[in-house]
Amino acid sequence: MTDPTQALSFGAAAAEYDRFRPRYPEAALRWALDGLAAPARVVDLGAGTGILTRGVLALWHHDGSRSRRGGRRAELELSQVVPVEPDPGMRAQLAAATPGTTALAGSAESVPLPDGAADAVLVGQAYHWFDQERAHAEIARVLPPGGTFAPIWNVRDERVGWVAELGRIALLGDNSGDVTEKYRDFGPAFEPVELGEFAHVTTLTPDEVVGMLHTRSYWLTAPPDKRQRIDRKLRDLFATHPDLAGRETVELPYRTLVFRSRRR
Repeated sequence: MTDPTQALSFGAAAAEYDRFRPRYPEAALRWALDGLAAPARVVDLGAGTGILTRGVLALWHHDGSRSRRGGRRAELELSQVVPVEPDPGMRAQLAAATPGTTALAGSAESVPLPDGAADAVLVGQAYHWFDQERAHAEIARVLPPGGTFAPIWNVRDERVGWVAELGRIALLGDNSGDVTEKYRDFGPAFEPVELGEFAHVTTLTPDEVVGMLHTRSYWLTAPPDKRQRIDRKLRDLFATHPDLAGRETVELPYRTLVFRSRRR
């Protein structure tokens, strides 16, 4: 059972969330949507501030620009991304950061779309908050046979020593093992899950890393004394760790995990 306080804690830090959270590598999005024919409707479920929505829109714009001579640009422009998000603060930030796109108020357990309305449903960083049995039924309802369902995670690569220490200080842990083993079955309406993994990095200042960690649910819902203790330890890490001390920027490595399945 997810903690609803944590699940809906992000709206208070929506602008910072949108600024600091990592984007999704193009290769991961292409793999998630492999086989999808344009024009298409993709639902970004639990869309947050629209980071994944903008990634898909940019992917289609890029492909459309490359395909002018092939005559596919008009088809690609007819493709659509529909964000669905329960938190009003996150929806407001999505609207501000994603011109021409408005998120629908809704949740994974109650998707405000008719049956068979989506060609694909993507989820960025939100699947673990879902009531999965109810969500699977709703996602199956809005997808036709052959439609794609693909949760996606950016997971810090804690095989790197200082990144593992960062996670321990911020009480985040390394959830890559939990993700890869736990989310491999989407229920009887879906075919067996395929896993794709893609490496990427984000370049941040130490202050920006701290700002990113301030958008995590555990920090947002922690009491003030715990927040202060975490921040002191983070500052000490950047000041004393041999791989970090004196550096103006650091490269924070991620493993992007994509779990792709088709609707039966």
